[in-house]
This record gives sequence, C-alpha cells and structure tokens, in this order.
Amino acid sequence: MLIVLSPAKALDFTAAPVRTPLTLPELRDQTAELAKTTRKLTARDLKRLMALSDGLAQLNRERFQAFDPDSEEGLQAAFAFNGDVYLGLRARELDKRALAWAQARVRILSGLYGVLRPLDAIQPYRLEMGTRLKTRRGASLYDFWGPRVAETLDMALVGHKERAVVNCASEEYFAAVDRKALKAPVVATRFLEAKDGEARVISFFAKRARGRMARFAIDNRIERAADLKAFDADGYAYQPQLSSEDEMVFLRPQPPPVAQQRKAATKS
Repeated sequence: MLIVLSPAKALDFTAAPVRTPLTLPELRDQTAELAKTTRKLTARDLKRLMALSDGLAQLNRERFQAFDPDSEEGLQAAFAFNGDVYLGLRARELDKRALAWAQARVRILSGLYGVLRPLDAIQPYRLEMGTRLKTRRGASLYDFWGPRVAETLDMALVGHKERAVVNCASEEYFAAVDRKALKAPVVATRFLEAKDGEARVISFFAKRARGRMARFAIDNRIERAADLKAFDADGYAYQPQLSSEDEMVFLRPQPPPVAQQRKAATKS
C-alpha cells in the first residue's frame, strides 16, 4: 500500500534532524529535462502561469535560475514542505525507523519532480502540477509527465502486502496519475466537517487531515487500506454509510475557526 500526498507551496529549509538519510529523486532525469524549460521562464511568465505576485514571480525565477538538476544536495522533501498537509504529518518528529517505513510507503506528487519519497532531496521551487507549461511533450505538466508518475507508483508497490494506492492528494495533483497506466487500485479519502446538520469539505481542515492520515499509517505501521478505517485523529470517525469500495469517508463535528481556537488558547 502507498499513501499519496500533494506537496506544499510553503517551504521550510531549516536543517534536517541530525543524521537523517538523504536520497535522490527517482525521476531526476525527467526533472533535468523539465528544468531546461523552467530556466527559460521570465518573472512575467511565472506570474502569468501560476497567478503569482511580482515578488513571488521574481523569487521563483531566481530559484529556477539557481536550480541544479545534477546536485545531490538539498533537503528531504517531507521536511521541506511546510503547508497544512505537513503540519498534520509532522515529519520532523519521526524517528529513523518511522522515516524508513514512510520512505517505502509514502509518496509525494510534484510538478517539478514527478514523484518524491519522503527522504528525497529537493531544492527550493514552486511549480504547481496544474500549470499549463508548454514543453516538447505537450501543453501542460500533465502532458509532460504522461504515464511516468503512474509507472513509478506501480514500481514502488512491488513487494507490498497489498497493491493499492490510497489517495490523500488534491484533485490537481492526483490528476497527474494516469489511471489507465496505473495497474494498482485506488482508494480515495474524504474528510468532512459536520455543522448544523450538514457535512462538507473545508479545504484547510481536509489538507491537515490528509497529513494526519499519513502519520496515522506510519505510527501504526498500516499495510492495508482497509485498516485505515480505524483512523480517529482529531475527532474524525469512519462513516461506512457514506463510504464505498473506492472511497473512505471520515466525519467529525466542525471545530471553531482557527483564529477562535488561538484566542481561546491564549486565555487559558
């Protein structure tokens, strides 16, 4: 079983915990080819392609100019990404054994790297998978990666107790997985917040829950998708009546807004 996550726009390149292994991305040859295109992008190009501010566009142009596809240095992907998913994952708290387990069972999809393992070295970048970046393979990053992401996931499943992909990624990123090329079955996840008799997905909470799901699997060494139904972090509970063979749905009472939670914590 593999758990698949999205990356994050926010990055934190604080040094990794001492003696943490560093591995090289499996699709680095493809990344090197893509880097030839991204290096040519101007700040104006990046602003248009990813709807960035002037400052972010210039920053990411500088990153692409400095990007070295042959480098064997960088920071482990699970430590470098710093968005809501990774606040749920809390990778820096994992010990060596847990990281080794995650290395074999967690994958991060990436516009620049295709597929990353938690300990794969990355350099600072921003390249969203939905970007309509023209390359010799087509008009978008989906065209560029083609079946390669799916093929890499299939190869990673060799030797696993269960050949299944648990999708904890966003629609934008999981769309890079060519379902026709992927031989393993996919089990989706959905996290709902209940309030006033209605249940809905709230992006902020859903992203964090996806990271928490991955952490739950790591902590409990879960090898089969069905065993993830026991996930109960942060008050979520599996909902069999809302779930299907292809999707696991979890529900909890909607918590107060983050600002209200912080205010309450300050008073206590």
